[in-house]
Amino acid sequence: MTRARNRDHDRRRRQLAPWRDWYGTPEWRELRRLQLQEHPLCERFLQRGHRVFATVCDHRKPHRGNAELFFDPSNLASLCEGCHNGSKQREERRGYVIGVDATGRPLDKSHPWNANK
Repeated sequence: MTRARNRDHDRRRRQLAPWRDWYGTPEWRELRRLQLQEHPLCERFLQRGHRVFATVCDHRKPHRGNAELFFDPSNLASLCEGCHNGSKQREERRGYVIGVDATGRPLDKSHPWNANK
């Protein structure tokens, strides 16, 4: 994508979701800094016993323009870029957490497999 197309794309996204500007506020920048300072490792890798530095301050529960959720420190998670842009995004699109337990049953109760259970 050219720079002009990138700018147009960013402008359209901000028009559709004005909350995107919140990422540039001093309040968000300080929340992000504190989150990554206090929790410098990717939570998803830690759950698997690996230590990978986090670079993204993610919202555990999608805020969808809700300022209270957006700026809530208890709603933040430290993730590496790969986890944030990969599995986390896929889970949000699907609506459930990916993964199964030792018996092969989905970990997330909202998984479609559990719909009739």
